[in-house]
Amino acid sequence: MVKRILTLMLVVILGFLSYPISVDALTPLKTSSNEAVIDFPNKITFRAQLQAEEKITKVVLEYGTTQLTCGDVIAKAFPQFTPGTSVKVEWSWDMRQSGSLPPGANIWWRWRVTDANGKESVSEQHNITWLDSVHDWQTRSAENLRLHWYEGSQSFADKILQAAKGGLALNDKSAGLKPEGAIDLYIYSNYTDLGDAILYEPSWTGGQAFPENNIVIIGISTDNVEWGKSATVHELTHVLVGHLTFSCLGDVPTWLNEGLAVYSEGQLELSSQQQLDAAIRDDTLLPVRSLSGGFSEIADKANLSYSESFSIVKFLLETYGQPKMTELLTTLRDGTTIDEALLAVYGFNVEGLEDAWRESIGAQARAAVPNPTATPLPTYVPTIAPISGVPLAVTSTPFAVPTSSTGGPATVPSAPALPGFSSEQLLAIAGVLTLLCCCLVVGLLIAGVVYFVLRGKTARRADQNGGQNA
Repeated sequence: MVKRILTLMLVVILGFLSYPISVDALTPLKTSSNEAVIDFPNKITFRAQLQAEEKITKVVLEYGTTQLTCGDVIAKAFPQFTPGTSVKVEWSWDMRQSGSLPPGANIWWRWRVTDANGKESVSEQHNITWLDSVHDWQTRSAENLRLHWYEGSQSFADKILQAAKGGLALNDKSAGLKPEGAIDLYIYSNYTDLGDAILYEPSWTGGQAFPENNIVIIGISTDNVEWGKSATVHELTHVLVGHLTFSCLGDVPTWLNEGLAVYSEGQLELSSQQQLDAAIRDDTLLPVRSLSGGFSEIADKANLSYSESFSIVKFLLETYGQPKMTELLTTLRDGTTIDEALLAVYGFNVEGLEDAWRESIGAQARAAVPNPTATPLPTYVPTIAPISGVPLAVTSTPFAVPTSSTGGPATVPSAPALPGFSSEQLLAIAGVLTLLCCCLVVGLLIAGVVYFVLRGKTARRADQNGGQNA
């Protein structure tokens, strides 16, 4: 009896886990018009004329971007409309509220309606590229690269493209980093044009990598090609690192990410090498652990942070080889801390790495730091900003979270609800937790049934024994 009940419980739980949470209706939705109009970089407006045999009582716009996420996340908007068999709907995704997408991002959308009988219909999914129409964009492709530019000759584009190809080859050889799909590079002719393409970014930004979207954007003038070639390789490296280490659990310290990017450019510039040499000589090197987060906004400290990161990564690669570096990155992807990953791969933690690195470059030994004492801290309660721009970072790799502007409730918040997690990650985690809670409830119910069945069986035996004794 118990065996049968346990088997039944297993079947029920497995059936619950395999049951789809939502099933898309297969009935096609008729549309006499369906378009997306881009007002770059401010907003994109979705418009359509939707038709059905019965009166349409509910309209939902489902939309999103093609990018790496921890799970399938669909943003929804609820436009205002007058019910009828033919309705006109319009809704705008305002980037000034959500934060801007990178130029070249793919946006998809579809309409879902419900009629007076409760029948659902879904339109065909459409796609559009989030890009300005001001510039006359040209494209050249090679291997896993697509270069887009609008100012300069074919020769200019070829030089940047060749540098990008060389960067891919070097990253593959030195760190085992490979592209996953085609990477789009958008080359703006100057910093002003680049700044105009992305909202809420500092004016000094010269280039950005968006690993989630497979996109790099850089401002390169035709008379600054050499810098442009190095910057292209640098940002491409961030995309490759982002691909290899992408997960909902892992975190790559800044010194490792930036160190690999600078290493991919080649040797340090003379001024950077001189600054690093002076820090070694004067014993003013920054602690490696302090380079795990964002770099300083003070120019000298920021430059030294990049140079030190290069030197640390150079030490790891040239001392232990490429396979160890690849193993370190994949270990971080699996959710381990940097200390745990370093111990597993190299046999030392961050402080041990700093000791070995300092010895290799002829620097003085690391100053001993007393063991920290645990201090109680208040629990951090995040504040959710209703409208926020993209936060500043040493190397910007942001992505915008779709939000509703007007016309109904939004299903995706405009800002992360917890530090260090994106909205997609939080939604995926919430879904998993909900599923686990449901499974727990089902298990408890079935366990209760088992308990009462066994209790009843025991009571019957007791009654029988009592009758026999009597």
